[in-house]
Amino acid sequence: MDIHVITIFPGMFPAALSTGIVGRAQDAGLVRVQVHDLRIHTHDRHRTVDDAPYGGGPGMVMQPGPFFEAVEALGLPYDSPVVLLSPQGKRLTQASAQRLAMATALVLLCGRYEGVDERVGEHLVTEEISIGDYVLSGGELPALVVVDAVVRLLPGVLGHGEAAIQDDTHTSGLVQYPQYTRPATFREWQVPGVLLSGDHAQVARWRRREALRRTLERRPDLLARASLSETDVEELRRLGWTGAQQGTET
Repeated sequence: MDIHVITIFPGMFPAALSTGIVGRAQDAGLVRVQVHDLRIHTHDRHRTVDDAPYGGGPGMVMQPGPFFEAVEALGLPYDSPVVLLSPQGKRLTQASAQRLAMATALVLLCGRYEGVDERVGEHLVTEEISIGDYVLSGGELPALVVVDAVVRLLPGVLGHGEAAIQDDTHTSGLVQYPQYTRPATFREWQVPGVLLSGDHAQVARWRRREALRRTLERRPDLLARASLSETDVEELRRLGWTGAQQGTET
């Protein structure tokens, strides 16, 4: 997979992209992340990428020309997603990360200032994505979030197999169950006995119950769209859930 990031601050990316899972995936040849300086596609001696908004108002707006030229210079396959990181976009979810991970090439546009000329959104990008309901100084940090969320889903990137991915928070539709490691007793706090039992079926049931409990306590909004079995619904009701039964499966 090729991921292209277009930004006026390319210096923000090298450390983050060269470490951890993303760095290892690139070293293994599973993904190539390239950062492009938007200012290369300007045509004045000041390398201008922004101008005052038509109609007046505070701040500056990023011009359309450099973005169009930067994307067109990549020579992408026709169906490649071109994403503008924007507080006005749809919120990034695990499902959208999985969808983006299926592309052979992905472009991430990093806005700045008061925003980006609307013609970029109308005629260049395929979607706008936000990582949350707050405003940042620009799209660079959201772009790094998208890169990390997408790269870890690529085949061969994670060494512990597909099953572990399915247990991740938001992949299963629930908050992840509690995790423990050595020592079994730490400052008189003990690991739940079921995890030391060696009974894999019991461990799986305990983890599912704990995932349901945590989701109910911390993110009850997820339950409305989670895929729940009849056993799940019974457990949730035992825990005090009064929501309507949705997405149940046998």
